[in-house]
Amino acid sequence: MRTVFQTIGEYYNLMMRVFRKPEKWKIFWKQFWFESDKLIIGSIPIVSIISVFIGAVIVLQSANNMESPFIPKMYVGVMARESLVLEFCSTMVALILAGKIGSNISSEIGSMRITEQIDAMEIMGVNSANYLILPKVASSTIFSPFLMLLSFVLGLIGGAGIISFTGIITIAQYTDGLQFAFKAWYIYYSMVKMAVFCFIITSICSYYGYYAKGGSLGVGRSSTKAIVVSSTLILIFDLLITKLFL
Repeated sequence: MRTVFQTIGEYYNLMMRVFRKPEKWKIFWKQFWFESDKLIIGSIPIVSIISVFIGAVIVLQSANNMESPFIPKMYVGVMARESLVLEFCSTMVALILAGKIGSNISSEIGSMRITEQIDAMEIMGVNSANYLILPKVASSTIFSPFLMLLSFVLGLIGGAGIISFTGIITIAQYTDGLQFAFKAWYIYYSMVKMAVFCFIITSICSYYGYYAKGGSLGVGRSSTKAIVVSSTLILIFDLLITKLFL
């Protein structure tokens, strides 16, 4: 139990150092756009591929399990839309990002820790936590909702693609389902969830990397802990945010 409270305390103290005013805004913005390209733009290919195929799978499963002639086929589109916007495009994509960008952040900062680069920054009077972590947290939190929107659109396109290929229902029925009883609030809800999840990923993984020790093996252990803890917190906060907003 002491280790848990110690970890929470260290994380809180680190975040207090992270969210201080940058000493040089020019350097911050340079790092901000660099991290945006590396963490968000670099994640587009894997998110796109997974979203297209998941959208296709959801449509196939929904159509194949809707056997009653009394249920309109347009509900395939409704089920695909709701499944994508409520859970997959935020929670599932965030879990994927926890593995991809989380390990990258933790190993990068952890390597700097064990090679004493962070110590050198501290000796020179640089706020290493602010310099290294704030651009990562800010860029991922701000731009990750757009990644969620991209995933949602590509998932719907994947569903339309499998319909065109198999003819399991008509495109008109699918389109009618997508438009039926649409709640724009679900889009904003999912974007908020994605921003919160990416804040969790970047801050938690930065924490474990920043306090890594034990050489290269220690960096590996820190990366593993970072992914496990951030994934667990994503699921916990998914429940809390859903209870709060819906």
